[in-house]
Amino acid sequence: MTPVDDAPPPAAPRAAGLPRRLLRPAAAVLSGLLLYASFPPRTVWWLVLPGFALLGWVLHGRRLRAAFGLGLLSGLGFMLPLLHWTGEDVGPVPWLALAAAEGLFIAVGCLGIAAVTRLAYWPVWAAAVWTLDEAVRARIPFGGFPWGKIAFGQSESAFLPLAALGGTPLLSFAVVLCGFGLYEAVRRIRAYRSTGKVPRAAVAGAAASVLVPIAGALAALPLVDDSAENGTATVAAIQGNVPRLGLDFNAQRRAVLDNHARRTAQLAEEVKAGKEKQPDFVLWPENSSDLDPYLNTDARQVIDDAVRAIGAPTVVGSVVEKGSDSLRNTLIEWDPDRGPVDTYDKRHIQPFGEYMPMRTVARFFSEDVDRVQREFVPGTEVGVFDLAGTKVGLVTCYEAAFDDAVRDTVKHGGQMIAVPSNNATFGRSEMTYQQLAMSQVRAVEHGRAVVVPVTSGVSAVIRPDGTIVEKSGMFTPAALVDEVPLRSSLTPATRMGPLPEGVIALLALAGLGWVGVSAVRARRARGAGK
Repeated sequence: MTPVDDAPPPAAPRAAGLPRRLLRPAAAVLSGLLLYASFPPRTVWWLVLPGFALLGWVLHGRRLRAAFGLGLLSGLGFMLPLLHWTGEDVGPVPWLALAAAEGLFIAVGCLGIAAVTRLAYWPVWAAAVWTLDEAVRARIPFGGFPWGKIAFGQSESAFLPLAALGGTPLLSFAVVLCGFGLYEAVRRIRAYRSTGKVPRAAVAGAAASVLVPIAGALAALPLVDDSAENGTATVAAIQGNVPRLGLDFNAQRRAVLDNHARRTAQLAEEVKAGKEKQPDFVLWPENSSDLDPYLNTDARQVIDDAVRAIGAPTVVGSVVEKGSDSLRNTLIEWDPDRGPVDTYDKRHIQPFGEYMPMRTVARFFSEDVDRVQREFVPGTEVGVFDLAGTKVGLVTCYEAAFDDAVRDTVKHGGQMIAVPSNNATFGRSEMTYQQLAMSQVRAVEHGRAVVVPVTSGVSAVIRPDGTIVEKSGMFTPAALVDEVPLRSSLTPATRMGPLPEGVIALLALAGLGWVGVSAVRARRARGAGK
């Protein structure tokens, strides 16, 4: 049985010059802004804690209608700046629509959080509800949009080792729990000053909400290991750059291909001159050849010449024809002697980017939907290439945000992970840094080196402990060559798969269910007393 927390709430703090009725709405917006500020490219990850502490004060004991409105304000404060890059070249309407949709998800989650604040040890239930909310919006609609998951802002965080223990759901849960626990600790201190009473169980619960996540992160440190269990591989990540920014970057598809072929040939010369190590294999980014090399003989020849020059298997990101009216976003394994020998088709394709659901409705928000004239179709097979004896798990760009897409490659034998990406559409926005942080979290989550080749930057080489050891600039040609450790052991997070998220979801549903049962009993009791 879960007791109801009936301690009197402390008096709300007053703000000079701010009408009392505006205090909570302003605090709700500020809480969202703090969550946003905790995300890369900034390194102040700890701002997430006062952000959730403030959100806890905003929602604690609120009526459900008020909680929904306050949650929406917080969600917009978070998502509007975080997703600003989505309007980089299509104008503000799609950005505002997406941010509003994500804000509504958060508002619904905050409604549930306000409900469970009536329970004892509410920070635990509230953190579970937030994590459940993240799980839902990572799946619906149109396959979900996991961007903004709290775990993805923790790439430099002291809590990061928890990713190896229970994946991104546990990492999010722990961070949110600690933030809500901070508010509960302050609330108990204020209540003590008002009443002079010390409810030991409640104080112990508040302390545990703060200390257990910290202790858990320290205990998980031994799980973070970047040793080379299966030797090393020398890998080269090619960033060829694009001739222009924005949606029209691929209007010069041949120029993009030539840029990557040229930088690969330059690397081959540097290897011959002894300036760089000979790579065991080479990674080109997503969309490095938007000319289908199976149909375009010129493109095939350009790729073949570059791969022969470097003398190593090369992964080429291409757009491949699939029938007369559809395409596949495909990674091709290109052998220097045999040409294309294997393929991986992107499984999580991007709605409103690679395919257009609800085209008529979407056109209302932006005429740019008609740029997507031929839609992509998703692949069905997990991508793992054997490159010169190294099993490389393949995750294409947007897929890095999805837990299952990355986990599958490791469970299918990936000794390291490659995330070929194309961020040229989003210019010099924060998007590329947000996505790079995802790869850092994935490295720790699965105990694998992650190499991120990007058409225009930022390309990077990441150790299994999440450390970036090589990084390119933006919109400049580059070739990153590094010796990365190969690993085959599985972290608890990889072994358990979706289990931690399922347990947290059940915890959230149990808390919400108990609130519902208590409300029904209270109504019946009031009815019986009349």
